[in-house]
Amino acid sequence: MTPQSLPAIEDVLARVGDDEAARALIARACEFAQRIHEGQYRESGDPYITHPLAVAALLADLRMDAETLAAGLLHDVVEDSRVSLEMLEEEFGPTIARMVDGVTKLGKAGQIGRAENRERDERELESLRKLFLAMARDARVILIKLADRLHNMRTIDALPPDRRRRIARETMEIYAPLANRLGIWRWKGELEDLSFRVLEPDLYHEIASELEARAPEREADIERHIALLQHHLRLEGINAQITGRSKHIYSIYRKMQRKQIPLERVYDIRGIRVLVDSVADCYHTLGIVHSLWTPIPGEFDDYIARPKENMYQSLHTAVIGIGGKIVEVQIRTHAMHRIAEYGIAAHWRYKEGTPQDRLFEEKIAALRAQIEARTEAEDAGEFVEAITTDLFEDRVYVFTPKGDVIDLPAGATPID
Repeated sequence: MTPQSLPAIEDVLARVGDDEAARALIARACEFAQRIHEGQYRESGDPYITHPLAVAALLADLRMDAETLAAGLLHDVVEDSRVSLEMLEEEFGPTIARMVDGVTKLGKAGQIGRAENRERDERELESLRKLFLAMARDARVILIKLADRLHNMRTIDALPPDRRRRIARETMEIYAPLANRLGIWRWKGELEDLSFRVLEPDLYHEIASELEARAPEREADIERHIALLQHHLRLEGINAQITGRSKHIYSIYRKMQRKQIPLERVYDIRGIRVLVDSVADCYHTLGIVHSLWTPIPGEFDDYIARPKENMYQSLHTAVIGIGGKIVEVQIRTHAMHRIAEYGIAAHWRYKEGTPQDRLFEEKIAALRAQIEARTEAEDAGEFVEAITTDLFEDRVYVFTPKGDVIDLPAGATPID
């Protein structure tokens, strides 16, 4: 990381807006963290404070609330013997202190869970993911931990090869699935790509090189499709925002493996995303897409009628487009897109008070009923609580001396 690219508190505050109380809290947390981490350095040689600043910037990108940003800045200070939770609570209040304590405990749980360096089966990995979610009574703790891991993965090249591989495998097995479960698509894809680059560098660079070589042609194809589709949508009176969409390298690799196909047959390498104002416009747009270009059988998915468990909604289709080029098209509303981008983090985003924001909050509440049939939750807050309590509070998680994670029913004891 060059000096010019080192994060600064201004980068975080710039994302917060004009809320003076929020800005004052974040600045105070930064000053406290800088004082505690004074003289500490990362393995890259950068001052240690660059890490909590980067974590806070990632959380600010999700438009998280000021308490979460402050906790992100402070998430490592309790590791320093000079700072106790009592001190932190006195300085910043109980909510921030609890979040920092939660992040610290999750870090220790991860260390115990990897006490023995060996492969873990999927059942055990799922138990470990559930342990993380059960421990974090406030889902913001998980978001801080995910931001912490994402920045560590971005700077992983400073570590020795064996540690890089261990951390990358852990990220692929635990953290990327957690990001997916909480609906934070942007972090999930990057965590997977960064892990894949470490674990399978040859395959990663082979796919990346081929994508880069074809980029000019691919981008020109996408622009032609966007222009034609935009023209026809305007004729139909549909207000749409259309952009090209890049696919993550690991996702491409998974599709190649799953379908046993070469790169040129991965349909969504050429991707278009269409954002419209209503569900009705989504289906109207789908009809226009299919009238312009030939749909490919078996490549249509309706995640609006059947949302994914992580709240994701969209229409997906693949078509044979201009010049016989295959293009994948995703169609969703602006509210659906924001849920896809922010996932559960949407509950804590700074509220801007616009009509679209109110619709956005209503959409989260409506989706919740479809996703969690077991809860009668009626607002986003209860859904958040359901994620971190209802799904996992009836389980007990224990570690064996070898670092195995055992998932037991409520009421069980470690002796069981």
